[in-house]
Amino acid sequence: MSYLDNDRLKQIGFLLLILFLAVLLFMEMFTFFPGFLGAVTLYVISRKWMFKLVEQRNWRKNLAAALLMVLSFLVILLPIGMLINMLGAKAAYAANHSTELINSLKQTNARLEGSLGFSLLTPERLQKIQEGITAFLPGFLGATFNTLTTIALMYFMLYFMLVNGRKMEENLYEYIPLKDKNVERLGKEFNTLVIANAVGIPLIAVVQGIISLIGYLIFGIPQPFFWFVITCFTAMLPVIGAAAVYVPLGVYLLASGSTWQGIAVLVYGFGVVGTSDNVARMLLAKRIADVHPLITIFGVIIGVSLFGFIGLIFGPLLISMFILLLDIYGNEFVVKRRDIAQKKPAANIDIHDTPGTK
Repeated sequence: MSYLDNDRLKQIGFLLLILFLAVLLFMEMFTFFPGFLGAVTLYVISRKWMFKLVEQRNWRKNLAAALLMVLSFLVILLPIGMLINMLGAKAAYAANHSTELINSLKQTNARLEGSLGFSLLTPERLQKIQEGITAFLPGFLGATFNTLTTIALMYFMLYFMLVNGRKMEENLYEYIPLKDKNVERLGKEFNTLVIANAVGIPLIAVVQGIISLIGYLIFGIPQPFFWFVITCFTAMLPVIGAAAVYVPLGVYLLASGSTWQGIAVLVYGFGVVGTSDNVARMLLAKRIADVHPLITIFGVIIGVSLFGFIGLIFGPLLISMFILLLDIYGNEFVVKRRDIAQKKPAANIDIHDTPGTK
């Protein structure tokens, strides 16, 4: 008995040492964590094509990995980079002409006050807006540099994941301390969650952006492609979504005297753009996991706080994975009372009580 106790103590001590080192390494390498998440996401999306090229087409691993990395950059990162560059140019212009922008806001606020009878922007709020615009550009440039570093690390890790994909998955399957069926379930559901968050959320946002762009072009909104970019970004936000663009835009048009355009933008936004979000989610839910709205809301709040803008995607993914791991842990290690209650009657059945026996 003492031998078993000593063995158990050694196991616990060894696990505590592993946990301590894991926490220490995670804290020191947290800066690289968004890049790691990005690499895992792109690996899940491209692994099927990697295996087809290598195992069915007999491509060299490094060539297949390079091709998929270039395609992912052209299809995913290049358009996002162009959109961010457009926003950066607008942000730089706003920062350099903050005084003109504040004067324009004051005029708009005066018109709204004359039309609606109350003021939306107090002098204190206008002052805070001006200070925020002035301080935004340095922060934006710093975030851009960090994003470029994250992307470089992401592709560095992605290359080795793709080249060693089969071996990596076999090692994970072997060393994850769970039953085989739970390891398989973890892999399948993780794949579904990654697709739902990394593909589903941006895809729905782009759909709403395109539908909004059609309205902007029809109603003659100035700089429609700029508002299209803003709408795509805000559409990924839970609850508010694209309304964060078309509501202020419609109110501004009303205040500036473009009455029919303002009304048209508001009606089109609530009637068409808002409906397109529900329709797109309903259609995608048949193909990918339908993430609960609460998971999306809290995931975005936590993700943006941890990772910045990229947390819009990874935040909900982390919460979904946490819930999945809790479920698998319960299935693996926890015996619930109702399960015991269901087994007891079967164990106490007397053979003389069974039908057909005498």
